[in-house]
Amino acid sequence: MRHAGEIAVQRRTGVRLAGHGSARVRAEIPEVAARFLESQRMVVIGAEDREGRAWAAPLTGRPGFVAPSGDRTILVDAVPVAPLAGVFDDEHDIGILAVEPWTRRRMRVNGRARRDGDHLIVRTEQVYSNCPKYLQKRTIVEDLEPGERTWRSGDRLSEAQREWITAADTFFVATHAPGLGSDVSHRGGNPGFVEVVDDRRLVWPDYAGNLMYMTLGNLELNPAAGLLFLDWATGDALHLTGRARVDWDPREVPGAQRLVEFDVEHVLEAGGASPLRWAFEEYSRFNPPVRGA
Repeated sequence: MRHAGEIAVQRRTGVRLAGHGSARVRAEIPEVAARFLESQRMVVIGAEDREGRAWAAPLTGRPGFVAPSGDRTILVDAVPVAPLAGVFDDEHDIGILAVEPWTRRRMRVNGRARRDGDHLIVRTEQVYSNCPKYLQKRTIVEDLEPGERTWRSGDRLSEAQREWITAADTFFVATHAPGLGSDVSHRGGNPGFVEVVDDRRLVWPDYAGNLMYMTLGNLELNPAAGLLFLDWATGDALHLTGRARVDWDPREVPGAQRLVEFDVEHVLEAGGASPLRWAFEEYSRFNPPVRGA
C-alpha cells in the first residue's frame, strides 16, 4: 500500500523518485538481515498503546534473543514492561530497530506482534537496512544481571531530565499511522542537537537521510510520537510521549533541512531499564555542528 503521508512529504521536499518509500520495502527477511538480528544485544521497539499514545522502549538479551524463524517471522525472547506492558497481549502493530553502535549498523522491521508467554512473535511486513549516518560509536563494557526497576512519572520534564536531554547525542522516535503500521527510528547528532525549549517542549533538526520519510510520513497522518533517551552509562531510560509537528523553516540551524517540534504530554523515567553498560568512543563524522556550541 502506498503511504499517503510519505508521498506528501516527498512532494514537499522535491523528491521525484517514483514509488520511493515503505511501499517498496519487502516483507521477507534476507539471510544477511537474519544473521545481523541474531547477533544483537538490544533492539528498540515502537508501538501505540491502548490510549493511542506512541512509545519507544528497549528490549535486551543475550545474542540470539532476537531470532528469525522462517522468512517472515521473528521470535523475541523478551516482552516489554511499562510503558508498553500488555500492549501485545493481542496482535498489534510494532516497529523494531536493531542498532549496533560499535559497527554503526542498523536495520528496521515493521509488522505485527503478539505475546506468547515470555516471547513476542513478530510477523514481518517491512524489513530494510539503514545508512550509518549520525550513529555514535559505542561498545558494551558491562552486562549486569537485570535488577529491579524504579519508575518516576509526570507530565513535564524535571530539571535533571532537561539536562539529560540537552547532553544527549542519540534518541529514538516511534510513530504510528492508522492502518499503515508503527515505526521506530534513530536520531543522532552532537550533544545539544535537541533543544529543550522548556519543561514541555523539545525541538530537533531533521538532517539529510534516506528520502523515504517514514517517520515524517507517519507524522503527516498522525502527530502522536514517542521518544526514548537512554543513559548509556547507567542503563536508565527516559520515555516521553506527546505530539510532534514539522516546521519546514530550518531557521539557519546547521545541517537542518527542517525542524521537528515535540510537545511533551507524559514522562516516564525508568531506572535500571537495561543491564547493558556502554562506553562512548566517537561521534559520527556526519554530525553537523550545533548552533551556539
